[in-house]
Amino acid sequence: MIRHPATRVLNALVYHPEKHLAQTPAALGLDYRDLTMRTADGLDVHGWFVRAERPLGHILYAHGNAGTIGDRVSIIALLVDAGFDVLAFDYRGFGHSAGTPSEQGTYLDARAARLALLEQPEVDPDRVYYLGKSLGGGVLLELAGEFPPAGMILMSTFSGMRAAARSVYPFLPAPLIPNAYPSLRRIANLRVPVLMMHGDRDELLPLRHAERLYAAAREPKQLIVVPGAGHNDVIDTLGAQWPKIIAEWAAR
Repeated sequence: MIRHPATRVLNALVYHPEKHLAQTPAALGLDYRDLTMRTADGLDVHGWFVRAERPLGHILYAHGNAGTIGDRVSIIALLVDAGFDVLAFDYRGFGHSAGTPSEQGTYLDARAARLALLEQPEVDPDRVYYLGKSLGGGVLLELAGEFPPAGMILMSTFSGMRAAARSVYPFLPAPLIPNAYPSLRRIANLRVPVLMMHGDRDELLPLRHAERLYAAAREPKQLIVVPGAGHNDVIDTLGAQWPKIIAEWAAR
């Protein structure tokens, strides 16, 4: 299959997969299930399911465009301690997942992960939340259009790939930027509660991305602007308040 030049540019600039898993949830004393999930196009993607002691709900977690779930074990632990079961997964080509990343591929990966979450014992479909960081927000907003969650959590997420590319790669000609991950359009059609967090010093995706998404989202919605936080340190800046904010929001 011949890919459009813009698609090749997107794939080269957006996805930065790594194969090595830095650690597993066991490193922080968490009991977990290692999952292999088959996508609709026949690839095996990898993830973990970590159960909370008395779950308030269940979170499908999609990370950003680099690294693996092995780099997010501390994030998983915070969510589990706050009372959420967590299913975290790696996109195709990342970590132990097979294949090569692509926009449509990430959508299929998220669908496989959602099905795997619903198959876990005692998971209530009405208490499933989606949490997407950066690229993960764009991936899960597409999933939410077909399979709405109980609530959507977006962290440091772009309003669309074209807008993101202008922020990160301002030298790129417009024709080379495909209209991938059109989050602004998708959030406008979403009818679930939305919680957004974004640093006011985000060096990759400036705060205007969150402001546009927030303006387009339907009520109920909440935007938390984190003073002094950049793209990758919102959680570190909020500290223990981060999981508390999510738990209180989900309990409304």
